[in-house]
Parts: sequence; C-alpha cells; structure tokens
Amino acid sequence: MFRILFTESYQKREQKFFSKHPELKLNYGKTLKLLSLDPKHPSLRLHKLKGKHEGLSSVSINISYRIIIQFLLQDGFIVPVNIGTHDEVY
Repeated sequence: MFRILFTESYQKREQKFFSKHPELKLNYGKTLKLLSLDPKHPSLRLHKLKGKHEGLSSVSINISYRIIIQFLLQDGFIVPVNIGTHDEVY
C-alpha cells in the first residue's frame, strides 16, 4: 500500500482544477484510493512517461482527465505532480 503525498504546489493545481470541474471530485477520490491500494489496477491505465516527463507516470481519472504522478518507491509514497486534460498535463 502506498501513501499519497500532496505538495503545496499540487494542492493549488488541484483547487484550480476542481473550480472548473467540481463534478469530478467523486471520480478523483476513487482514483486516489485505488492508486494507493493497487497502482497497477487496469482501470487506472498507469503508464510511464517519456521525454520531458521522464521519471514520471500517468494515471487516468476518466477518459479525458489524467493525474501525473511520481513514485517514491523506497519510501512508499506516490506524489501527484499535475492534474488536467491530456493536453494540459503533457
């Protein structure tokens, strides 16, 4: 089981995201819970990123929205980095 570690900068992005998309709070909560329990669950569509996002991964909230994350495996943390549409986060 992983713990989600929210940085101050991510929390600001999260607030901005939910001011535009309050209807996604339930899906977002489910995504985070599943991520902490089983990051490899198929519904998350977890995949590693390349290029300028090398070292980060992405999971899906739904078909349109993503969370960019960093795994700190030795410490057991998942650190959300960004949230938004495919075009916004990449």
